[in-house]
Amino acid sequence: MSEPDGLTTASFTEHERAFREGRFLRVVNYHNTPEADTDRIRAELRALARDFDPVTVEDLDTFRTTGSWHKPRPGIIPVFYEGYRNSAEVAAPLAEEAGLTAWFFICTAFLDVPVAEQFDYANAHNIDLVPEDRKGERLAMTWDQVADLSTRHVVTPHTASHASAASLETDEAVRREVFEPKRRMDEVTGQDAACTAFLWGTPFGKNPRVDAAVREAGYRYQFSNTMVQHLG
Repeated sequence: MSEPDGLTTASFTEHERAFREGRFLRVVNYHNTPEADTDRIRAELRALARDFDPVTVEDLDTFRTTGSWHKPRPGIIPVFYEGYRNSAEVAAPLAEEAGLTAWFFICTAFLDVPVAEQFDYANAHNIDLVPEDRKGERLAMTWDQVADLSTRHVVTPHTASHASAASLETDEAVRREVFEPKRRMDEVTGQDAACTAFLWGTPFGKNPRVDAAVREAGYRYQFSNTMVQHLG
């Protein structure tokens, strides 16, 4: 984890030492988690749980403010992207079985698409599908599932329509993809969504206009391909 410009300033040796000492959190990314992959996902999550401790938002806040990891083993964040139905029905139970806190980054607009249109919507928005995903069936989780997951795991927006930071060229696009997803998520969960992430994993610091909006919206962390950044 770093402040927005932090990871570029330390040497490789410093990073290697910090990694070996457990002072870096590990993030493992998942996308579509079909039922056919249950055994593989179960084995992976159980293996992670043997060597790492789960991470909540509160744990992340403590790590940031103190600079010290407070659990006996390094922290692991299994992230499930996009808001697939199978994230709620396959991945979440397997994470619970393993004793891990899962983090769900949800494309909020995907959940609002009529079931009959979700297959085409996914294909049009870089939401990867697998053979189990059939046209006409519900592919996105419901908002009731989001509310339920929020009582045991971390749920937070991944923009509305799986947008990249570079694509947000108008005020309306920023409102739709940055502000509205957080408003809707907070309304459904009664919580304060702490994190966001963009398609292609763009880090904070690459787009000043979007960076300002992310901060103004009230997000505290941005997840990218290489780091978790605090936006203080």
